[in-house]
Amino acid sequence: MATLTTTQTSPSLLGGVVIIGGTIIGAGMFSLPVVMSGAWFFWSMAALVFTWFCMLHSGLMILEANLNYRIGSSFDTITKDLLGKGWNVVNGISIAFVLYILTYAYISASGSILHHTFAEMSLNVPARAAGFAFALLVAFVVWLSTKAVSRMTAIVLGAKVITFFLTFGSLLGHVQPATLFNVAESHASYTPYLLMTLPFCLASFGYHGNVPSLMKYYGKDPRTIVKCLIYGTLLALALYSVWLLGTMGNIPRPEFIGIAQKGGNIDVLVQALSGVLNSRSLDLLLVVFSNFAVASSFLGVTLGLFDYLADLFGFDDSAMGRFKTALLTFVPPIVGGLLWPNGFLYAIGYAGLAATIWAAIVPALLARKSRERFGSPKFRVWGGTPMIVLILLFGVGNALVHILSSFNLLPVYQ
Repeated sequence: MATLTTTQTSPSLLGGVVIIGGTIIGAGMFSLPVVMSGAWFFWSMAALVFTWFCMLHSGLMILEANLNYRIGSSFDTITKDLLGKGWNVVNGISIAFVLYILTYAYISASGSILHHTFAEMSLNVPARAAGFAFALLVAFVVWLSTKAVSRMTAIVLGAKVITFFLTFGSLLGHVQPATLFNVAESHASYTPYLLMTLPFCLASFGYHGNVPSLMKYYGKDPRTIVKCLIYGTLLALALYSVWLLGTMGNIPRPEFIGIAQKGGNIDVLVQALSGVLNSRSLDLLLVVFSNFAVASSFLGVTLGLFDYLADLFGFDDSAMGRFKTALLTFVPPIVGGLLWPNGFLYAIGYAGLAATIWAAIVPALLARKSRERFGSPKFRVWGGTPMIVLILLFGVGNALVHILSSFNLLPVYQ
């Protein structure tokens, strides 16, 4: 995939893979069956694979540029130097918006699923209070260190993978071919709803804020970091595929309309699956898995935001410096979660819009400028100029789709 020249030893590969995989595979996956119900399974899989390919390569382009700078440099430093102040401002706004809104989305999701979890135990804990408490716990872990996040994410991701296979082993065992192939709707149309899925796919492969964090973790070791990105994103693609198969093979397509009308938050989808399968043990597994999914993604995304803000404001790595960064990282989205606890689906969509700048357009421009100035001696993404053009078109296309969708100019499955 690329030319690598390094012999530097690195920490275990697993730590980086779980940071990338844990960041990607989280609460965002629960939005996919809802927003993809119009395009349904096979067209949705095509959109996912295409998005995975583009998002993997845009992440590799960030790595290519980042390797030419000191360890600890984030997007603010790199973009300002390579693209100038104008692009740096645009990029900075998009990064802050995406990471903040995803953090808010995961606070909303954590409050929702924890409320549902406690309700299963006959305890009435408000979603706002649950989300607030969970956010404080994550803030403490992120404040400790990157290694603490990696270790905690490894534990949570391991538990999530175990509950995933237990849950979806049961879900796949209940898959109905007639439901998956949507036999009930003999004249159904799918392709009109395909374009609107793309921003959600893009948001569901968001890990780019963690690329500089991996360089802090491994040093300038592109071989290991490339493996982390490839294995982490492939893990996400595989689990998303199983998730779509398990949900779309059990819940009839028309029922997703009602799920979307209720806000599309995690608890609504879990309740729908529980109602279809009528299994107490599977309901419990779904609830446990949902909690781990939110936790792992929450940890990874907030680590990316934390490192970006530390670099932007020049906070050091001391306890007080990390405390200042933690305040900036967590206070705004916590306030948003307390004021608007049910904005999960909308937040994921808008994250996809803003992420087109930071996770697609800017990485391609950084790779082009980096090659002009440095020649990219340590690492270069394959594909040359055509690959850069593809990633640029992918980003611009996603932005146009979301704008058209916001003005109701694209078909909506309802």
